[in-house]
Amino acid sequence: MSNLWDLSHIQPNPSVVMPGDTIPAMFWNAVEKRGPNVWMRQKKLGIWRSWTWDQTATAVREIAGGLMALGFAPGQTASILSNTVIEWVLTDLAVLSCGGVANGIYPTDAASQVHYLCEDSSTTVLFAEDDEQLDKALEVRPQLPKLKKIVVFDMEGLRGLDDPDVMGLDALRTLGRDYLAKHPQELTQRVKACKSEDLAILVYTSGTTGKPKGAMHSHKGLVYTVRGYNTLVAQTDADERMCFLPLCHIAERLGGQYHALYTGAKLNFVENPETVPENVREISPTVFTAVPRVWEKFYSGVMIALKEAGPLQQAAYGWGIGVGHQIADKVLAGQPVDGLLKFKFTLARWLALNNARKLIGIHRARFCVTGAAPISPDLVRWYLALGVPMLEVWGMTESCGAATGVPANRIKPGSIGPAAGYNEVKIDPATGEILVRGGNVFMGYLNQPEKTAETIDADGWLHTGDVGLMDEDGYFRITDRMKDIIITAGGKNVTPSELENDLKFSPYITDAVVIGDKLPYLTVIIMIDQDNVEKYAQDRDVPFSNYASLTRSPQVQELIQSEIDRVNKKFARVEQIKKFFLLDTQLSAEDEELTPTMKLKRKLVQTKYAPQIEAMYR
Repeated sequence: MSNLWDLSHIQPNPSVVMPGDTIPAMFWNAVEKRGPNVWMRQKKLGIWRSWTWDQTATAVREIAGGLMALGFAPGQTASILSNTVIEWVLTDLAVLSCGGVANGIYPTDAASQVHYLCEDSSTTVLFAEDDEQLDKALEVRPQLPKLKKIVVFDMEGLRGLDDPDVMGLDALRTLGRDYLAKHPQELTQRVKACKSEDLAILVYTSGTTGKPKGAMHSHKGLVYTVRGYNTLVAQTDADERMCFLPLCHIAERLGGQYHALYTGAKLNFVENPETVPENVREISPTVFTAVPRVWEKFYSGVMIALKEAGPLQQAAYGWGIGVGHQIADKVLAGQPVDGLLKFKFTLARWLALNNARKLIGIHRARFCVTGAAPISPDLVRWYLALGVPMLEVWGMTESCGAATGVPANRIKPGSIGPAAGYNEVKIDPATGEILVRGGNVFMGYLNQPEKTAETIDADGWLHTGDVGLMDEDGYFRITDRMKDIIITAGGKNVTPSELENDLKFSPYITDAVVIGDKLPYLTVIIMIDQDNVEKYAQDRDVPFSNYASLTRSPQVQELIQSEIDRVNKKFARVEQIKKFFLLDTQLSAEDEELTPTMKLKRKLVQTKYAPQIEAMYR
């Protein structure tokens, strides 16, 4: 059981854990060293199945053999259109072992996006998870002359399919076994021929400001960064991780898959995106990385459960979290914790806090990591009060993920920490923009040299587009995106992200976009948390027939107004939100308003809902 006042157990390891100058070299070295140990686990049909390093190696070898049998050459691109499943990892490592380039496509992308990403990346082999993803691929196949073969992970429901250019993963593995029996040294030769400077993976940006751009990362950059991660995050082969974020996103690809490959930590895959809350309780990871939206959802779940609890349980939690906050305040201030407070905290955990941790599934977590979007400082303090340090990291696709990170022994809520030891970070004195330079910075954008030149300057500094400040301890703080800063009609500069983060701390609000540039006052567009707001309405006998009618209900409108009032108290009058509008359509990642990482696209939302915005200013 970890103690907040002693964080020595989560100090990172700076030594090289696994040799290898490329991802495949590192993987095959790991197989040799860890062979019979379990690396991955995945739940299917209610049963957890384990994959040892040796079993993983067999599958990777056979898939790679199948690709070579199909004529897949070094430097060619294979794309993976799938949810986060073990086959994603097997395929990725097989493509890289062949000397190829691996590209991920969000499973929520529409057929038109699949077409764009396959065409832009010159994909020759496309891996699709199931019949649903295959349908998208078949729809756009006639417009993709370079696409030679589609390989499907799960062929259930496709037994009658007769298409010479579509095959199942099992069939590909059989083809690979036969090929490797005739060419036993070819895979080894491919792995050895792979150079650290070679392009390894493409990670497409989420497209919040236009068409997605393919960020190119070399093997050298990936290996450099994953070794750097180990100086930032304390992880070993004794750790259990949960793999559930999209593997085509830099956070799970680097911080999850490749970092686990490097350290030997076990990767546990969720059944599907809907079962995350259930699976996290089963897995109870010791190291847990997630985006703020997930941490907000967990917090909301505890708050809703607390409202249903009896008076005694509520009182126990109230006292316990109060003690937790006292401890957290001392830890954040760098002050010693006396024996009486330690005793109270032990009692608080036994009475209430351990139950809250188990409800989330973080009762074994040594620490949590948050990134990919801003998080409310109050939420960081709350997890700390539960006894789980939350470490915020910051970075972007182009910096290969984390470029700064909060150290466990000096947490500052609201800060993204100092520069990671493997790169430089500075503030542009002219614009306030945060700049990054180091071996983790990407090679550039595929097919877009002009965009690359705009992003990486002549001195090698990556222009991140984030505006920030640095304090006297070298800790950075994001104030906003350069393009998002609001200047009201009265000339007041407002950073909308601060307001938005505080609003998202509410269990009833999933996302928010603050409006007000060149306008007399601030307004906000809000996406409600459907589950929690529905429960609120049902508990109070509020009538509604569907999602739209729920958002229009006077009682729900009053609920959201009360949440806005709570946030407004923290800000000066000119920074307060005067009116709001609730999105009356239930959005998913398939909708154009949301990025694949489920963030509202500010500009698109402002354009699409212009009439509603105008109505708030009449």
